[in-house]
Amino acid sequence: MKIAIPVVEDMLAPRFGHCTSFAFFDVDAEKKEVLARQDMPAPPHRPDYFPNWLAECGIRLVIASGMGKRALALLRQKQIAAIVGAEIGVPEHLVGAYLNGQVESGENLCDGCYTVKIKLPAKPQA
Repeated sequence: MKIAIPVVEDMLAPRFGHCTSFAFFDVDAEKKEVLARQDMPAPPHRPDYFPNWLAECGIRLVIASGMGKRALALLRQKQIAAIVGAEIGVPEHLVGAYLNGQVESGENLCDGCYTVKIKLPAKPQA
């Protein structure tokens, strides 16, 4: 299984869309062991891009602190599970805690992130 963690300065990024890189972990969930880590620079942030890119990279799980609702929905569409609300920490510790059943979803630091209501003007009548 392949796990992605959004990273800033080698720590879990507070917000998924603001990370500078991703730590990708290949893990054997049955043996509860990390097989490999690969650090990947985050592609330029564009709407909808991270979930599509992560799916192309074969990611099956994202562990994040904060993530917007749209990103969560897009990950689900791509069959990628997400744990949000994880405490800021070193990626290896988060993956180890996940493999040992010690990571659960907590308070999403991005609840309500980027929620903007725009009232459009009425269309002029012909």
